[in-house]
Amino acid sequence: MKDDNTLAKSVYFDYDLDGVPSDKVLALYEVMLTSRLIEEKMLSLLRQGKISKWFSGIGQEAISASASVGMHDDEFILPMHRNLGVFVGRNLPLDRLFAQWLGKPEGYTKGRDRSFHFGTTEHNIVGMISHLGPQLAVADGIALKHALAKENKAVLVFTGEGGTSEGDFHEALNVAAVWQLPVVFVIENNGYGLSTPTSKQYRCEKLSDRGLGYGIPSFSIEGNNVIEVFKHITYHGQRCRDGKGPVLLECNTFRMRGHEEASGVKYVPQYQFDDWSVKDPLANYELFLVECGILTETSIQEKRLIIKESIQENWNKAIGYANVKASTAQEIQDVYAMYNPVSVDPSHKTKEMRFVDAISDGLKEAMINDDNLVVMGQDVGDYGGVFKITDGFVELFGAERVRDTPLCESAILSASLGYSIAGCKSVVEMQFADFVSSGFTAIVNNLAKSHYRWGQAASVVVRMPTGAGVGAGPYHSQSNEGWFTHTAGLKVVFPSSPRDAKGMLLAAIDDPNPVMFFEHKALYRSLKDDVPVGYYTTSIDQGAVIQEGSDVTIITYGMGVHWAKEIAEVLHCDAHIFDLRSLAPLDYDGIRKAVEATGKVLVLQEDVEIGGIGSDICRWIGENMFEELDAPVRFVSSLQTPVPFHPDLEANYLAKSRLKESVQELMDY
Repeated sequence: MKDDNTLAKSVYFDYDLDGVPSDKVLALYEVMLTSRLIEEKMLSLLRQGKISKWFSGIGQEAISASASVGMHDDEFILPMHRNLGVFVGRNLPLDRLFAQWLGKPEGYTKGRDRSFHFGTTEHNIVGMISHLGPQLAVADGIALKHALAKENKAVLVFTGEGGTSEGDFHEALNVAAVWQLPVVFVIENNGYGLSTPTSKQYRCEKLSDRGLGYGIPSFSIEGNNVIEVFKHITYHGQRCRDGKGPVLLECNTFRMRGHEEASGVKYVPQYQFDDWSVKDPLANYELFLVECGILTETSIQEKRLIIKESIQENWNKAIGYANVKASTAQEIQDVYAMYNPVSVDPSHKTKEMRFVDAISDGLKEAMINDDNLVVMGQDVGDYGGVFKITDGFVELFGAERVRDTPLCESAILSASLGYSIAGCKSVVEMQFADFVSSGFTAIVNNLAKSHYRWGQAASVVVRMPTGAGVGAGPYHSQSNEGWFTHTAGLKVVFPSSPRDAKGMLLAAIDDPNPVMFFEHKALYRSLKDDVPVGYYTTSIDQGAVIQEGSDVTIITYGMGVHWAKEIAEVLHCDAHIFDLRSLAPLDYDGIRKAVEATGKVLVLQEDVEIGGIGSDICRWIGENMFEELDAPVRFVSSLQTPVPFHPDLEANYLAKSRLKESVQELMDY
């Protein structure tokens, strides 16, 4: 690595400036130089213990600079942790950038995340999460908005060579190819995934070969030649804008420092440093510009001085900002995007609908109400969905808005976040709630945390056909709502009636936060109700009293409501039944009133005993309402086993088989 004041001795690359605008020639240099000087400052501060961690991109600057200079300013770039040049090229205020790394409130995550784990829609940047893979399909979602709106925009997204082994990489490329989305996928192949060399990561000759299998034009290029990278990005970016579909660029480079500074580089052979040091992107380009007469050694030193002074000035400004002061109220408040829903009262005109038809009708009303709303899922198009929720929707709204997807749950859920970042709403249908596990990271680490981390709402509804009692066995019957009530940032709702299902679905779509919308399959065609015609909303933050009573209180949701009503009738019990409806956030005021109604409480859930929302409610009642209780709180759940197939085994599994006895014992207490 050359010294600040020393130019490279000879130019390694052939730079062809033909077709490169003169302002871009210097812009590329200034982004690389600024990035390098910031990095050198940060490494010095790291050694002094003034910042906690650093992921260096020294030696890779050409790729980030080319992305930021080559893409249009109004187009999104999704960088990774070695892409400082993207942030520099998009002119993020350095004091805020430094504040981010210091964990100051003036940073982009209010001290809640570090490094480059943030985004800023003001600068059209969406930052990474540590899981790497899901970022790629987020770009698909942004690109989908551009394609549907015919905006003639492209999106550029980064990954590393290690990330190309993630399933999300392949899902994202497949979706982009099938939908012909305007995405420039960039692989920074720097030779190592943490400490694992490329020889242990893949067997194909070039990573660009992976794109060919998806029908995507793919190129392997010299990542340290800033002009070569710039030309590829500008050319293929325009190709994307012209509707020619995605492209994959493998930019070959080298990581001149450790994965992060603490990890060191002992595992890297010295000859690799020797071979790549002569390919330093900044040193080579700097000397080339001098040889062309575009720069002089004097002008270089002047630029360096100006940039260093700016860095120091903004660093001083950042360290002068007050430190974060923890506020529990503020932390809890920022988990969800602030939202003041406008309640829409139901019409007096009603129509008898099955549960399944009410959901379909609600979704139809939402599609009519919002021309940008998109429904995505496997077989939701011409087939109408496995439960026929979207039957006839293609004829009404077109295949662009009712989108059949490949079997890529993770990519589609990640794309839904991208679509939200681009300013639009989506509904994603899981064929069965069980299948959501294939997209778990996208939900719990991206959708759920997006607003808390960097203030980006994720306006996505994930429809979840759930529940047992239909003889579908272990993989089509799970009550997995507990997976998500545990995850801060998600709203989880579970209607029990057709009327509520329609109104709550419309409210969920209107909400700017990610909503897991559970629909019990056994209710789809077995339950009918008089449902208001037209558009209306039902709160997804409040429970509802199903019936008032004085003997016992049953707190439940979903199918549990119907079990409770049935058992109350069988036992001639004057039961007070409270339907939670919302599992996250919980309606604690409604729970309190329900407990006070009788003083004898049974909490009922179809989910298994351990880890479900019911046990949390029992704990809360015990801690906060002990004196109001006239008996110990009873908790009835399904067995702590997978859901069996045979009807007799399934009946024994379900909580209903133990409900009658528990209610009787509570009445007799």
